Amino acid sequence: MIVKMTSKRQVTFPREVTDKLSLKKGDVLHLSATPDGILIRPHRFDPEKLAPLRDKINRDTPAPDFETIRHASSNDPSLRH
Repeated sequence: MIVKMTSKRQVTFPREVTDKLSLKKGDVLHLSATPDGILIRPHRFDPEKLAPLRDKINRDTPAPDFETIRHASSNDPSLRH
């Protein structure tokens, strides 16, 4: 698959790619330089990083809504860079 970078360094990804990765407007992508080229991955919250807190959270506390957390920064202008 080939995409073209504009003069403003912007790239448009084909719909099949954004649909497959469930990407939406405002999502953050992680870029890594590899020996084979550039690796692009969605930057997502990893719930496993909360494992050390497992015994410190009351079991009756409802599970967090990760979808809301994921998009919170894109909806709050004070959190934008």
